[in-house]
Amino acid sequence: MMLLDYILTSVAIGMTFLLGCTGEILTEKAGHLNLGIPGIMCIGGASGCLALKACYDLPGFLAVIIAIIAAILGGALMGAIYSFLTVTLKANQNVTGLAMTTFGVGVTKYVMNGMAINATRNYLYALKYFRAPFASADTGLKYWGIMMYLAIGIALASAYVLTRTRVGLHLRAVGENPATADAVGINVTAYKYGATCIGSAVAALGGLYYIMDYMGSMEAYKTIEALGWLSVALVIFTLWRPQISIIGSIIFGLLYLAGTRIPTLLGINLGMSATPLLQMLPYLVTIVVLIITSIGKKRENQPPASLGLSYFREER
Repeated sequence: MMLLDYILTSVAIGMTFLLGCTGEILTEKAGHLNLGIPGIMCIGGASGCLALKACYDLPGFLAVIIAIIAAILGGALMGAIYSFLTVTLKANQNVTGLAMTTFGVGVTKYVMNGMAINATRNYLYALKYFRAPFASADTGLKYWGIMMYLAIGIALASAYVLTRTRVGLHLRAVGENPATADAVGINVTAYKYGATCIGSAVAALGGLYYIMDYMGSMEAYKTIEALGWLSVALVIFTLWRPQISIIGSIIFGLLYLAGTRIPTLLGINLGMSATPLLQMLPYLVTIVVLIITSIGKKRENQPPASLGLSYFREER
């Protein structure tokens, strides 16, 4: 029973990684490395919670929809800011992404602290709606709510678009060689803006899911940033493939919870100091995968060729 609960809970927390990872994959396919994903996930969580508090008197299902839309809009706005700085103004992508993370985390702490002070009508009333249809379960199944299936659906849809549609072909062309894509009539700027804004909106849902489904706590926003960095690492682990990221997110969930669950399952006491070390497992596994794929030198396992590079049309 404990093993089953461990697996169910790991799959649930993995959906946070899945949403962040899928959003980053879409952005990177356009040639942009967005290190602002942790901050965007924070903003998504804060936006959704603000909407839930404002919708206190609405029916539960409608409140969930409005919260999801609010998170999407918050993430898309962050993506638009990032796009303006890196696509239009050609700012350094690494620096811009880190600045977006710092900004997103700071704004989220301010917003969430403000809601905690005036908590007579807080957003956690909607927890049972987000966790439907298993809200009353007493195992890890209670986390298998509406947004879990939404996360898997988004990942599968993203994989289909990237590999089976003309839009996906154009997007991959922009990420590989924007000059060539521009020469054949593809609107490089539009694809970069579109992929980044949509990717940021998807990642923002990860923050809302973490607060309103997996954690269900007013303190959950404090730990979203760390999960955001793991989501970025998961992109490398899954070789920039959204469909593989579904399995990868579950593996990351198992590894992330290993520090607290494995010792209990084995009946051993490793002490509190060992838990942070075990939580490093997802990062270590990512490094191993990165080394293996680099040695293999298969082009399909490498990032987009123009990743992290600004495109100057006058140079083509």
